[in-house]
Amino acid sequence: MPHITTTTIIAVAFVLLAIGAVIGVGLLIADMVMPLVQSATHGESLRDRFSERFARLRKRHDDEDDDDEDADDLEESTAALLSMLPGAPVVVDESDEVVRASPAAYRLGVVDDDVIVEPRIAQAVRTVREQGGKTMFELTTMTPQRFLHMAGADDDAQENAESADAHATPVAVSRPNWLRVTVGRISERFVIVLLDDVSERVRFAQVRDDFIANVSEQLVKPSAELQRLAASLERAGLKDARIAQDARNVRRTIAYIDHMVKDLLLLIKAQEQVTPTDGNRLNVLSEARAAAEVAQPLAQERGQRIAVSGSDELVVHGESGQIRAAIDKLIENALEYSPDGAMVSVDVKPDRAGRHAVVRVIDRGTGIPLGEQQRIFERFYRGANQNEHTADGVGLGLAIVKHVALTHQGSVHVWSRPGQGSTFTLVLPLDPTQAD
Repeated sequence: MPHITTTTIIAVAFVLLAIGAVIGVGLLIADMVMPLVQSATHGESLRDRFSERFARLRKRHDDEDDDDEDADDLEESTAALLSMLPGAPVVVDESDEVVRASPAAYRLGVVDDDVIVEPRIAQAVRTVREQGGKTMFELTTMTPQRFLHMAGADDDAQENAESADAHATPVAVSRPNWLRVTVGRISERFVIVLLDDVSERVRFAQVRDDFIANVSEQLVKPSAELQRLAASLERAGLKDARIAQDARNVRRTIAYIDHMVKDLLLLIKAQEQVTPTDGNRLNVLSEARAAAEVAQPLAQERGQRIAVSGSDELVVHGESGQIRAAIDKLIENALEYSPDGAMVSVDVKPDRAGRHAVVRVIDRGTGIPLGEQQRIFERFYRGANQNEHTADGVGLGLAIVKHVALTHQGSVHVWSRPGQGSTFTLVLPLDPTQAD
């Protein structure tokens, strides 16, 4: 057994005294602080207070987890619903943020940057969220410019901007979208907007009405002229000059009907897609010159000129008759809406990327109002600015151009301002071997 000295015993005694002093001071402080703590906690102990606080934090965490799960469930159910709904559905949360939207909703000009930008729909969402129920209405929107890009159009716009008035900046034409809108609340947080795009039905109705108004009227004319000629021949004593005039009117109307039937047949042919082959490679400038030759007699009648220029190296795949007819229609259109003695320019160049042939037909005629430009490529549509040379038209020329462009995987674009003339641009993809 080790020897314990007096010094060791004294040291241990001091340590025990020190521990006792610390415990005493701690008890004294506790006696002083506890009344204050109990007063602040309304008599609850610190342990109870900490336990309660911990329980609240745990409950909040559990509630947040439950909310997240509910939100996820809602998103899953909403996604399932959206996948079954026709049209272009949009879901908006309580902060007016779009949480789900069909791509068509952006193209239709309703949603942009996760926000509903159409004021009437935005107001309907707020009203339905506050009052419940649903609301239905019809609305017309415009397609945003970023969805209207066409190959070759940017070059055309810039060149026209350089030559046009500074206040007449060329822009792509946006077609209207006719929508049937239904807005309803699906929960406390979410409102759904259903967009039914009925644009094609409306456009079909417009084409039908234009056909009835224009074509049927023109088809009646030959019958009336023939009846007039027959009456002249039946009556005795009429001068030969009168009979000759009636005969000329019959010949003119029959020629008009023949022209219309040819346009209808050409429009039907232009519905078939053109497949590139080794046998349908065409020189674009040659086709433009041939089209100008066809239109030359019309120009000579009014002392007008047709100037064709451009690159002789551009080759596309296509049907010669269709492409030539499309350029011819653009030239005829330019001549008919230009004054006597005017010049129409036909320019053939590649686009800046070197992948498309761009045929521009430029006139300095009356121009086309911006409000009519969205419809001029529709079948049987005729604008308000008709003259004595265009009064008998039925509105098929530009429709033929559009369909020829589409069947050749190309596009057609217009820049026009009243009093400044028009530039029609036919864009066709180059032969891939040449484009590369």
